[in-house]
Amino acid sequence: MRGLVIRNTGSWYVVRTDDGQLVDSKIKGNFRLKGIRSTNPVAVGDFVQITVNAEGTAFITEIEDRKNYIIRKASNLSKQSHIIAANVDQAFLIVTVSHPETSTTFIDRFLASAEAYRVPVSLVFNKTDCYDADDLRYMEGMIHLYTTIGYPCHACSALQSTGIGALRESLEKRTTLFSGHSGVGKSTLLNKLIPDLNLRTAEISAAHDTGMHTTTFSEMFSLPGGGYVIDTPGIKGFGTFDFEKEEVAHYFREIFQISADCKYNNCTHTHEPGCAVRRAVEEHLISESRYASYLNMLEDQHETKYRQGY
Repeated sequence: MRGLVIRNTGSWYVVRTDDGQLVDSKIKGNFRLKGIRSTNPVAVGDFVQITVNAEGTAFITEIEDRKNYIIRKASNLSKQSHIIAANVDQAFLIVTVSHPETSTTFIDRFLASAEAYRVPVSLVFNKTDCYDADDLRYMEGMIHLYTTIGYPCHACSALQSTGIGALRESLEKRTTLFSGHSGVGKSTLLNKLIPDLNLRTAEISAAHDTGMHTTTFSEMFSLPGGGYVIDTPGIKGFGTFDFEKEEVAHYFREIFQISADCKYNNCTHTHEPGCAVRRAVEEHLISESRYASYLNMLEDQHETKYRQGY
């Protein structure tokens, strides 16, 4: 039988077959994807073939080719990856400028990885009801920066239901990954977008201003107007996976564009004479935060450089 993986609990997968059945399925211990060392060889959004054995247990036997996926370095095993979701039309990175703060480093790492695997991203600035005047100014600056680069941005408050209508329109008839730190309000947003969903939400930890994990596994939900969202557990860090040093600049749109004017075609934009990128940073044509994120990702080539601080 053919079907779509709609839930991954780590040990079991729920597959919705083409005729609408929900089948709890497992994978055999030796099942591994060709060429990818991953902690989860099957991801939500995968189309798979399943067979049922004599005891009535369903096993995933084959994964169809993916059109794309979002992947990050597994936080516990540096040489392995973790596939967040597969076959998505777009990703929404839910961010907050405080309570908790989402760093530009984290945002840029997510955007670069999505760029590498051909997944369009929109940034959703949530919790606008929590922000003071300084927070709102900072948010407007971030929105200006990322919109200028070419990433659509939304500002909303899940609690006050502001900006939800525009968000809902952007989701219609598409498969969208929701990602971000714990505590940025992914579950609250989804409860607003999908009536009767009733996902569990939790208060922010007052001691550390960080979110508590309420989503413990990835799951796909149907939207009332058509389309799907994939809800994923909050992630602390975003280690990039399988990037060559010379490729990193390709995944920063504005750096790649300006690098055409560098004196040397193998310029790393770190120290070379005649580097158009470093000149653009000095002239504020490339933001310092984006350039810092680029340098930060270059350091990932040293295995020890991946830190939870991301």
